[in-house]
Amino acid sequence: MKLIVGKSQNIAGKIKAPPSKSYTHRAIIISALATGNSILKYPLKSEDTVASLESCRLMGCSIREHGKHWLVEGSSGKLKTPSDVLDVKNSGTTLRMMTSVAALAPNYTVFTGDDSLRNRPMQDLLDALQGLGVDAYSTRSNGKPPIVVGGGFNGGSTSIRGNVSSQFISSLLIAGALSQEGISLKVEGDFISRPYVDMTRDVMNKFGVKVEYDENDNYFQVDPQTYQGTDYTIEGDYSSASYLIAAASILEGDLTIQNLFKESKQGDKLILDIAQEMGASIKVRNDEVKVEGSGELQGIDVNLNHAPDLLPTVAALGAVARGRTTISGVEHARLKETDRISTCTQELSRLGVEVQEKKDGMVIKGGVHPGVVKSHGDHRLVMALSLVGLKVGITIENAGVYDVSFPDFPQTMSRLGTSMKLEG
Repeated sequence: MKLIVGKSQNIAGKIKAPPSKSYTHRAIIISALATGNSILKYPLKSEDTVASLESCRLMGCSIREHGKHWLVEGSSGKLKTPSDVLDVKNSGTTLRMMTSVAALAPNYTVFTGDDSLRNRPMQDLLDALQGLGVDAYSTRSNGKPPIVVGGGFNGGSTSIRGNVSSQFISSLLIAGALSQEGISLKVEGDFISRPYVDMTRDVMNKFGVKVEYDENDNYFQVDPQTYQGTDYTIEGDYSSASYLIAAASILEGDLTIQNLFKESKQGDKLILDIAQEMGASIKVRNDEVKVEGSGELQGIDVNLNHAPDLLPTVAALGAVARGRTTISGVEHARLKETDRISTCTQELSRLGVEVQEKKDGMVIKGGVHPGVVKSHGDHRLVMALSLVGLKVGITIENAGVYDVSFPDFPQTMSRLGTSMKLEG
């Protein structure tokens, strides 16, 4: 499937931000572990979040769709072992969070996924789990899926490097609350993407579980506790909204995006500061953001250490801005669905952009021409490259993967006045 993006002049209107993928994953998994029933209001139904939903179902949890809500009958932490291998498709979040959760089931659970997922590093999480009495290993002994997790989560003390994936830490905290002893977790070295762990703690707290955190020592303590079912509303997603915010900055924009909360713990809220520094007008209210753009942006220097998912968006902004944009602090973006530093460099170069790839980021000199680019099977790359297309017109091959996080992205952009259509 190809996405044809035509050169556009304006984007305007009022729209509700897509529900947060990150919060939806966490709410599904935690409500499935809870005692009692929960109503998840306005969750994101996408390829990735459905992987978490189906994994919880296959481990014995009842989750039903009711209009725009999901009704979850909690398992009280008493999961069953799936009768077959769990295929989580391309969802790294599902794989990482459910790996620890699977230790709460009685027997061995096996996880696999697509080609991209089977190249995602898991060894740090497996090592940390083994330190907590869990038999967890890679079937190919290379630290990558397929992954096998044995039942029985004793708990205790363990440590993990903080510079690989914050999802490992979230995974351990979520399941650790239901371990026999609770867990003490030391984060070693740099602690990347910490806002994502803050989001995890936020959802755990909403379902009645407290996590103690010593910021000075990067030390977490989770005592044995019980999740309590509750009604939980999924907030809007700053990651997905970043494409809307960027589009309104790149074009002559007058766009209001609802369901984006001023006090959100999402690290990707940083896109507001980035767009404003590059030249857009940003007005933030309690639950919505208004973006006004003139179509003229200026390059900036930005560290994305705590917001790696913004890399493709900011790279696209840099490609159409005047001057130079330097992105740093985001080496861990190489461990996403693709090596996003490399794939962004490759595809922007196809469009005539001067890009210098760095170990932890990239240097971009604005200037772009029309062309044909590839998605590399990465949903964020599709949506980011489409932003460049709004200025010059491009074709994106294998574009249907946007469905992973923003199922109606082209339709949404078209309704707001831009030129996007799917072919094939």
